[in-house]
This record gives sequence, structure tokens and C-alpha cells, in this order.
Amino acid sequence: MIRIDNLVKNFGAKRAVDGISFAVERGEVVGFLGPNGSGKSTTMRMITGFYPPTSGRVLVGGHDVAEAPLATRRLIGYLPESAAAYPDMTVEGFLQFAAAMRGLEGEARKKAIARVVERCFLGSVLRQSIDTLSKGYKHRTCLAQALIHDPEVLILDEPTDGLDPNQKHEVRNLIREIGRSKAVIFSTHILEEVDAACTRAIIIDRGRIVAQGTPQELRAMSATAGAVTLQAHGATAERLSALGRVESLDGAFRIYPRDASQAAALAAAVIDLVGREGWKVQGMYSERGELDEVFRRITLPDTVQK
Repeated sequence: MIRIDNLVKNFGAKRAVDGISFAVERGEVVGFLGPNGSGKSTTMRMITGFYPPTSGRVLVGGHDVAEAPLATRRLIGYLPESAAAYPDMTVEGFLQFAAAMRGLEGEARKKAIARVVERCFLGSVLRQSIDTLSKGYKHRTCLAQALIHDPEVLILDEPTDGLDPNQKHEVRNLIREIGRSKAVIFSTHILEEVDAACTRAIIIDRGRIVAQGTPQELRAMSATAGAVTLQAHGATAERLSALGRVESLDGAFRIYPRDASQAAALAAAVIDLVGREGWKVQGMYSERGELDEVFRRITLPDTVQK
């Protein structure tokens, strides 16, 4: 549904996006991650046709965004960062306006508005003017306009920014639901979004893609992935070192596999050693890997990596 080939965007002497390529299929929810200023929003705006690329190509549903802008925009629902709405309109009036802009009339418009009102939980504020809404309800209203024409492709720029935990939970559930049948890409700098909503993630830094994969694949890149943390009475670093590198923690030990191929067997080896030594286990678990550690390692310059 989305195909990007060697996309470049320059703003004068500054190269904001530097030759990136990726694809998003129907049924995927792809998180587009990166630090502030990494090129996320610029890429989103080129996918929607808001910015023309300096070079490269964007296809949406098989249509070239530059050559067939109306055909591509009919397929796209777009929620920009800090989405604006007309403050003097009611929620219902704004959705009527958005539906009309999308060419929906009569019964089709009525059904479309009813669908997004239910999906975005807007029934209690339909008659309120937008300037009287909380930030969460304003955000839902703007999301509803992106969904009003039931698009095949959904582009969301920082869709949970500024929401409280309950509102974030609702939006993530909605994104997962929509992603079962559509192609969804959303930008974020919040790593917990990857686990909460994504089937795949792409990390961009300084305009270039530096990593991509499923949440599990990205975690596997972490230095702690596959390690076993053990808290046991009688355990010693000396005995545990036979299984791999040992790090002493506060009242516990973390054992790292000697290489990635041994990670799956490490937990069983620790259990076997504990049984032979007769140590009394107080706690033990395998590390999944830390996404924030992966993110920091691949997006921070070498001079400031920890």
C-alpha cells in the first residue's frame, strides 16, 4: 500500500531525509521512530503529498504521489502533528465539513459520521464547540476526520502526543484494530508505542534508516537480550562465570550468554547449575532486551554513547 524508493528531501543546504526506502503492506502497523528532528514528520508529509520530494518516489496504492496526487489522497487518512480544527465549530459541524470535503453526501455522510463518532468515543461532545473540548477530545475529533472516508492508508504523526495514559490506551487499541485491515504508519519518539501497537518498527536518525524489524527483532539487538538475572542465596559470581559473563547487581547476578546462539539454552543451564549447587532461588527471569538501550545506541553519536 505504501512504497518509498530512495526518498530525499532538502531544505536549502540541510538534508532532512537522506535516501530512505521502505514499504508498508495492508494489515501492518508500522511505527516510525526517531529522535526529534530525525526526519519523521518530513517523511510523513512527503507520503501525504504535503511536501514534494527533492528526489525519489512515493507510491500509495500503486499511484505515484507526485503524478496522481488526488488519487493518492483519496486513499489516505492523515492526522498531522498538533492537528488543527476550527475552534468555533461544534464537533458534529466539523465532521460534517470533513465529510463534505471528502465528497460524502446524504446517507453515506450520515453513516460515515456515525461510524467515526462511535469509533472515537465522541458521542458525549457532539454538540460542543471545539474550543471548549479537553485536549484529549480535540485529538479524538481530529483523528475522526482522518477516518471519516474509511481510508485504505492511515498516516498518523505523533498520535498519542499530549494524551493522558487512559487516552493513550484508547488510541493504541484503535490503531491496532484499524491495522488489521489497513496499512498504518505512525511516527513517535515514545518507545512503549512499539510494544503497544506496532507489528514492525523503523528507526530513523539524521534522515536515514538505521534499524528496522519487529519489536522482538529490535529487542534482540539489545546487549541484555537473552541474559538471565538470578537472585539466589548461596550463588556466587565465580560459579556462574562458567556459563557466561557475569555482572553483579544489587543483591543479584546477571549472566550474559557467550554468544547469541547460546541465549536460548542459557536459562536451562542456570536452572541446572542452581539445582546441582542447592542454591535457594529468590528470583530468576530471562531478559527480553531493552528497546530504549537499542534506540540510544543506534541514534546517539559515538561521543555521547554510554
